[in-house]
Amino acid sequence: MTDLAAPTRRAPAVPVVPAVPVVVRLRRARDLMDRCYAEPLDLDALAAEAGFSRYHFARAFRATYGETPRAYLTRRRVERAKDLLRSADITVTEVCMLVGFSSLGSFSSRFRELVGLPPSEYRRRNWTERAPLPVPGCFVMAWTRTAIAEKRGDHPAQ
Repeated sequence: MTDLAAPTRRAPAVPVVPAVPVVVRLRRARDLMDRCYAEPLDLDALAAEAGFSRYHFARAFRATYGETPRAYLTRRRVERAKDLLRSADITVTEVCMLVGFSSLGSFSSRFRELVGLPPSEYRRRNWTERAPLPVPGCFVMAWTRTAIAEKRGDHPAQ
């Protein structure tokens, strides 16, 4: 008896889609933090931007950038706060709210931890004599309010 094997069937060719490198996907989330640092961003939103689960995103972000997403976002907010403290004539509380912190206490403690000085001392010590004239607070508030309204699609009252 001869054993004739049935002809083998091949699966239809499936186009291979190249995977997006992990660093490119993580960069999307980091860019979102850079653009929207003042908005409330949570781990789920950042992970969705990168296309990962929240836990995989947190591990991959830390492995790639050397800090957690929360630490990166906080550092970004403090960097922006330093700019505002140097250039705008607004209170520390207003700076705190403009950069995305929800309480003055958490802002001050994180600022001091990262910069080495409390925000009011930072303003007084580093930039009072050397800085150009500060932008009036009313202009900063108007520009910020307009930018936030445009992001949301609202039209500011004129």
